[in-house]
Amino acid sequence: MQYCLGLRKLGHDVCLVEPAAGASAESRGYFQEVVQRFHVRGRLLDEPQAFKGFDVVLNVSGILPADSIAAIPVRVYLDLDPAFNQMWHAQGIDRGFSGHTHFVTVGQAIGRNGCMVPTHGLDWIGTLPPVFLDEWPPAGPVSLDAFTTVANLRSYGPIEHEGVRYGQKVHSLRGLSDLPRRAGDRFVIAMAVHSDDGRDQEALEAGGWELVDPDFVTQTPDAYRCFVQSSRGEIGIAKSGYVASRCGWFSDRSACYLASGRPVVMQETGFSEYLPVGEGLLTFSNLESAVDAVDELSRDPSRHAQAARAIAEQYFDSERVLSRLLRSVCA
Repeated sequence: MQYCLGLRKLGHDVCLVEPAAGASAESRGYFQEVVQRFHVRGRLLDEPQAFKGFDVVLNVSGILPADSIAAIPVRVYLDLDPAFNQMWHAQGIDRGFSGHTHFVTVGQAIGRNGCMVPTHGLDWIGTLPPVFLDEWPPAGPVSLDAFTTVANLRSYGPIEHEGVRYGQKVHSLRGLSDLPRRAGDRFVIAMAVHSDDGRDQEALEAGGWELVDPDFVTQTPDAYRCFVQSSRGEIGIAKSGYVASRCGWFSDRSACYLASGRPVVMQETGFSEYLPVGEGLLTFSNLESAVDAVDELSRDPSRHAQAARAIAEQYFDSERVLSRLLRSVCA
């Protein structure tokens, strides 16, 4: 929705398309509620169909088949899961790359020295995730005195590529289970946990992490925003695959915390090459540096809150991000 609202503010006619084959009545109803809530034109597809009359398509991870968008002049593959999409493709798993004219990724380091992600000969255009600042103003007083985040403990299995294992957030969190105790602070995660990850959940809870129901927190866009803005800041955990690949991934969720004036302590993926860190946005690479970053934010929360909002305005404002993206693909 950040893309839809941002593009509309730039003066474009926007349509949000979602494949819906097999979707429940509840899911269909939710989709309609969301597009009506934001006054965005939406379309649910029960079967593939050809699109005509559009100038540009931003095809998230190739979810729309290539033949359905073939008539659109500018066909952008929008990669929101960098490293994994490229490595799956290297293993022969079709990620829908074919049929696109441009390739855009939130893994800003892909194709640059030091990044291990295969490019497959494609010119990957790096972008930051846009935040529609009108919907994400600076937040009021903190009501949940904790560092929070929203996550899936595991979205899918790890990938082995050229002798390196690229894992999930569960693998990153195993080295951080003692963070609440070591930092002497409160950490609350709205996190989906698979039944097979019970031991990891127990280890996190034993270390002082508080796990809350992610379905409640993400029930609506407004509920999600309320959870983010009620927090003192974010503890941003990256998939270990993002960390190992140094792909430069940065979370759209973390960008929303920054826009809300909520500082972020984020696991390093190489994004510090493209974003200012040290005030409002702090990085960590292990348990010790995470403890240090949390301690730093606690020393002067007001200064870091102001810096967080300033970073969002300068780097994540949807007008800036999407204008730059469109110039890159429509030149």
